Amino acid sequence: MKQLLQSIELAKRYLRGMALAILAAIALFAIATPAYATGVYDMPFLSPGDSTWVIDDGNAISRINESQLSQAFDELSQDTGTEVRVVTIRHVDYGETMQSFTDALFEKWFPTPEAQANQVLLTLDVVTNNAAIRVGEAAAETLNPEIAESVAQETLLYPLIEGDKYNEAFVGAKDRLVAVLSGETDPGAPELNNNVQVEGTFATAEETEAQKSNSTTVVIVLLIAATVIPMVTYFVLYQ
Repeated sequence: MKQLLQSIELAKRYLRGMALAILAAIALFAIATPAYATGVYDMPFLSPGDSTWVIDDGNAISRINESQLSQAFDELSQDTGTEVRVVTIRHVDYGETMQSFTDALFEKWFPTPEAQANQVLLTLDVVTNNAAIRVGEAAAETLNPEIAESVAQETLLYPLIEGDKYNEAFVGAKDRLVAVLSGETDPGAPELNNNVQVEGTFATAEETEAQKSNSTTVVIVLLIAATVIPMVTYFVLYQ
């Protein structure tokens, strides 16, 4: 009977050790994994005509500038019927890119060609400073693909390359979008300071994929350790 009780107690210790090891693995994985990942399912639902113009989940835009953006986009909507929305996030979900996130969000909010026609969606991941844009068919008659891409990759990103000037970046993007969509002459992208080192400022697709692979490796190693270490400890101490 005494031997049975000792075996039960040893089993309990073993299970407690395994549980603690698994919890430690989970905690380490949480630290190693990029925080605040955002998926389309995290975004509120919008539809054409909605008065929400800015969703700043990345906390990159000051309240004053958010108000200025909202007012400008609201007036643009009333004057032209074209609706522009800006979204910032802290990180896309595993396996997503900013463009795939933007396309999925655009189609969630505007599921039909008719709903999409006069819509423009500009997005930014403030962790990697990757931006994307999606333009509806009717809006693209004035905001052509070349200008749209320049807004996302030059007007929005140049101030960030020069020093994380998020408010300046979004005000510049707003001014250019409003001008073009109102039928005015395109003011063009800002000039990039030649002294700024562009290389290495933003995460490349290869670097992002490497980070994902490293995170996956860490998870596998930790889970193996969480299983093996308690077993080895048990057999060394009690066998």
